[in-house]
Order: sequence, then C-alpha cells, then structure tokens
Amino acid sequence: MTSPPALWRDPGFARLWAAQAVSAFGARITREGLPILAVTTLAAPPLALGALSAMAGAAALVLGFAAGGFVDSRPRRPILVWADLARLAALVTVPIAAALDLLSLPQVLIVAGLIAACSVVFEMASHAYLPGLVPAERLVEANSRLATTESLAEIGGPALAGLIFQVLAAPFALLFTSATYGVSALFLGAIRGQEPPPEPHAHEAAGITQGLRLAWDQPVVRPLLLMTMVQGLAGGVFGALYVLYVLRTLALPTSLMGLAIACGGVGALIGAWLGPALARRMGMGPAIIVALVAFALSALAIALAPSDRTGATLVLMATQIGGDAFGVAAMVLMTSLRQALMPQAVLGRVSGAFQASAGGLMVLGALGGGWLGGEIGPRAAIALAAGGFCLMPLIGALSPLRRIGEPPVSA
Repeated sequence: MTSPPALWRDPGFARLWAAQAVSAFGARITREGLPILAVTTLAAPPLALGALSAMAGAAALVLGFAAGGFVDSRPRRPILVWADLARLAALVTVPIAAALDLLSLPQVLIVAGLIAACSVVFEMASHAYLPGLVPAERLVEANSRLATTESLAEIGGPALAGLIFQVLAAPFALLFTSATYGVSALFLGAIRGQEPPPEPHAHEAAGITQGLRLAWDQPVVRPLLLMTMVQGLAGGVFGALYVLYVLRTLALPTSLMGLAIACGGVGALIGAWLGPALARRMGMGPAIIVALVAFALSALAIALAPSDRTGATLVLMATQIGGDAFGVAAMVLMTSLRQALMPQAVLGRVSGAFQASAGGLMVLGALGGGWLGGEIGPRAAIALAAGGFCLMPLIGALSPLRRIGEPPVSA
C-alpha cells in the first residue's frame, strides 16, 4: 500500500500551516514587545505590568465561553482572517499614537486586551477548522506540524523581539509585528475548498455551559477536560512562583534562568515529534498518560533542585527540556484526540470550554500560589503544584482513555 502524500503537499493545510507559523512569531514578539514598550517608553509601574500579563488569562476566561457558539455557527476560515486583521488594526494604533505624541498606558492595556481576545477566537476557530482540512487519521501529524512551528516561535520569537526593539524605537518596532498578522491573513485568504456547513443556530443555542456539557458527555473527552482543568490550576501556582523560586530560593542570576527557559523551547520542539512517536508505539491513550507522568516528574524534580549554582542550573535545564518535551507531546495528542472524537460542528464551543476552564483556574492558581509562596515558601508551594500535576495521569489511568489506541472517527 502506498503511503499518503506529505501534508505539506496539501495546499489547504500548507497555507494554514504557513499562516500559523507567521502569526506565531508575531504573537511572541507582541507578548515580549508590549511590556518592553510599557517599561521603556511609558515607565509603567509593576501593577501595570501585572495587568498586561493578566490580559491573556482574562480573555480566555471571558471569550472561551462566550465565543464558542459564534465560532460554531459560522464558517471558520473568515473568522481566522478577520481575527488576524483585527489584531493588525489594534496593534498599528500604537505607532500611530506614538507618532502623534498621544500614546498612553491605558491605550497599551486596551490594545493588549484586544489582541488577547482576537488570539483566543483565532485559536478556537483554528482548532475547529483543522479537521475539515485533513482526514481524521492525519490529525496527530497535522497538530505535530503546527506544534513544531509554535516551538520554533517560542525559541526564536523572544530573541527576534529583542533584536527588533534594539534596532527600532519601541512603538515603531510593533509595525513589524502587525505586518505578520497581515501576512497570515493573506495565507488564510488563499485557502480554497468548501468547509463543512456550520451547525444551524449554534450561536443562538449556545449557553455559557454548553461547551462544558458537550465535553463532559463524551466519556473520553471528559478526562481530557478534567486533566486540562488540573493543569490550569497547578500551572497557575507553578507559573506564579517559578521566577521567584529560581532567583531567590536557588539564587541563580537572570542569565542562567533565561538559559534554562530557552531549553524549554528546545524541549517543546522535541515534543512535537515525540507525541506521534509515542502514539504509534503504545496507542494514543497510554501515550498521553505516560507523557503526563514524565511531565509531572519533571515538575517535581524542579522542586527538589539542589541549592548550589551548578547543580540547580543543570536540573533546571534538564527539566525544562524533558518537561516541555513531554508536556507538548501530551498536548498534541490530547488536542488531536479531542478533534477526532467531537463532531466538527461543536468544536468551537468545546475548545472554548477547555480554554475558559483552564484560564479561570489558572487565575485562581496564580493568586493562590502567591499566597502559598508567602505562607510555606516557594519551594514547598512548587512541590505542591507538582503534586497537582501528578493527578493528571491518574485521572487518565482511571478513565476509558487508557484503552484508546487509534482514535475513532467523529460522527
């Protein structure tokens, strides 16, 4: 039997892949660039930087529920194009305001919120659109390709942002970033082919809990939802304390912390290949469980890192590579399985439910993590978060997920 042609030869997927790659780099540059702009141009206080950071989680929480029915009731490709154009329009107001000497911190916060909101809608629509472009048996491969470019953007995006903002004045450096969203929209607009029709009246029928109910009613998607919620809560605790733990508890300089975080990008790149390889070897369900076990153990190793500089640096580098590799591997497989099991007509609402539940719990985890760090110390709080990560493979092992080999094709 002849093997199917490479996915990059499929014109529709190739254009979606190219659009995602360009916008992924643009998103990373925006993520780094807006805080740089706030600090260097507007002398923003720490509270304002915290508000900038919170925008992404708030957008996921609000729009995750509210926009799911909107995505499911309309063709997804135009939504992707308009989300890119809206991000371009929002971002280009910054250099225009700077040129007119009108740039202010409230405007930067509003722009950050608009971009975060459009990015959430873009991700939901992309998740729902992909199964209409590639057959179900190639979803793992397709998501692996997309995760590869996300990993490359995570490695190169921050460095590219630093270079651009060093060469150009901060407000005008964002012109480059806005152009990436325009290029992405052009690639998406060039995709040909008819989408499956959206579900009639999905928008009108979609209450804020419908996506959760749809996911909960599917016995294999249910544990995926529970694991995502646990990851949001524990990840909020972990993320709130990681920098404090590294800089104060382990007493590492920022240069070594940055080196360790960069190793995470390398691990994520490995994970994009590792997920499909594990699924071929042991089946999708067992591969997800095994990857999550390794991910949780990596987080636990961070909490147990030695206090000497060399030992701590080596542990952080190794755990960033291993933890991100297995974390991305699990994410690729969980996303592919969800796309294969749920009807395409409801994927927007289901994706929104996953984003909103994880985003809301991440906010709670971050607030609780800050309190725990003060009460029991950063090391103990990070160990507690790692224990939370250990619940994820346990949920999978006690569910029908453990018996899933090849994913069934959605109705």
